Amino acid sequence: MGNGKIFKAFIISATFSCMLFLSGCATVTRHAVPSGLFNKAELAGMPGVRTFYGVTNASFQKDILESFYQEGKNDYPVSAKGVKTYPFLFISGGAANGAYGAGLLKGWSESGTRPFFKVVTGVSTGALTAPYAFLGKDYDGKDEDLYTKVSTKDIMKFKGPIRILLGDSLASNKPLEKYIDEIVSPEILKKIAAEHMRGRRLYVGTTNMDAQRFVVWNMGAIALKGDRELFEKVLLASAAIPVTFPPVFFHVEADGKKYDEMHADGGTSSQVFSLYNMTGDLRPVAEAAGIDIMKIRADEYVIRNGYVTANWQEVKDDIGSIVGRTFDTIIDRQAVGDLYKIYLYAKERGESFYLAYIPPDFIPEGKEMFDPKEMRRLFDRGYQDAVKGYAWHATPPGFEEDKK
Repeated sequence: MGNGKIFKAFIISATFSCMLFLSGCATVTRHAVPSGLFNKAELAGMPGVRTFYGVTNASFQKDILESFYQEGKNDYPVSAKGVKTYPFLFISGGAANGAYGAGLLKGWSESGTRPFFKVVTGVSTGALTAPYAFLGKDYDGKDEDLYTKVSTKDIMKFKGPIRILLGDSLASNKPLEKYIDEIVSPEILKKIAAEHMRGRRLYVGTTNMDAQRFVVWNMGAIALKGDRELFEKVLLASAAIPVTFPPVFFHVEADGKKYDEMHADGGTSSQVFSLYNMTGDLRPVAEAAGIDIMKIRADEYVIRNGYVTANWQEVKDDIGSIVGRTFDTIIDRQAVGDLYKIYLYAKERGESFYLAYIPPDFIPEGKEMFDPKEMRRLFDRGYQDAVKGYAWHATPPGFEEDKK
């Protein structure tokens, strides 16, 4: 959806940038966190609200265990054997393709089968959908507006040649920043905080570009602090497509000194993520807290805002089209790898896996990156796929599928 045009501009700007670099152009000075301290860096006054994926974080472990005590007695079903099952929802990146997930969620609500999710995670465009999905069906209309009432100009503003050469991106994300400020109202922030206190968890992923690490943010904890600016900044960072959008900087402290971190689109590291590899081994901590992990199971729902199978499309013989198609292919294959990780983790724990994705018979026809007509068409397809009961895929692509 418009990637060819974007990457054609990227190739041109990169050429000029190289020329400018060779002429001795200076870059903006940063004060990045040193390599030996990046694990210690924290936001002032907000310790424990984010963690590196794959690094055991005591604050996150404690927060997740606390969520079991916060939830209502009848919020989630318990089997005759005392096993409690929690529905989790993981929403992927996909830029304008997020319209499919938004439509699917609305149709799912109207089918009467949408669960009350314990955990919701989001990356990139999924990060923008995640707060609405977390708050439930009453916010389906706002999620619909997000993907059917905007166009490219509402998301980005392309820069002139000089600003591209002297800057860090092809476009300004000021329109998106303004839009995020409109959708994250004080009311929504309070409701997310209230749901957090009910034992539910909302997580969003960004990429720390310096450390090359995926970062998970506890959005409910941020909402509980009432820090609307930080909440919005994380969403902006998660959707900051590298090169197209400028990175987002977070001011942090480590060993008593102040630094800055450069963050960009979470999809740079992972297209979709679950709790796998996020908390480490919870069993010893859970046992100490009197919680039997063996009596906890999850139904893991994944919405992939994109394709998971090869999607034929004639590619023009020009560098922009070829680069755009290459990046689309890389991202789609990356997403499949992420799906396998989630699936294998679920099966290892004896949990259920449910996958939804854009069907291969949906052929994109957008004339720009965020084409409102195309997004409406995609939203309607997601809605129609779900309203009568979506046939969830029980395995990632490559396995013989057993539809549920």
